[in-house]
Amino acid sequence: MTDVSRVELTSAAAELVRRLSEAHGPLMFHQSGGCCDGSAPMCYLAGEFRTGASDVLLADLVVEGVAEPVSFWMSKSQYEVWSHTRLIVDVVEGRGSGFSLEAPDGVRFLIRSRLVGT
Repeated sequence: MTDVSRVELTSAAAELVRRLSEAHGPLMFHQSGGCCDGSAPMCYLAGEFRTGASDVLLADLVVEGVAEPVSFWMSKSQYEVWSHTRLIVDVVEGRGSGFSLEAPDGVRFLIRSRLVGT
């Protein structure tokens, strides 16, 4: 991995992370690459989703107004497909997974991407 983070938050995503952090405490993201909602970034309480050898830590996101960095994990198989991209976490209206902390708010996190140089 390079010194430049492969993951960034839009201002809307950062604001939602601040609100979720205030309500729930330390957070983490995981993107599994599974079917349906599994291909979207899921927001959990830090440590609530167990990561292991099949996951890659892409970033510890520093969000203004949030005390602890927010880790962003991705399944290793998904990372192999997305390794050439910069991931941009955004927020859109609509319900995502019931497991992700933002679901009750009627919004969901979404990945936008941009190719990065090799």
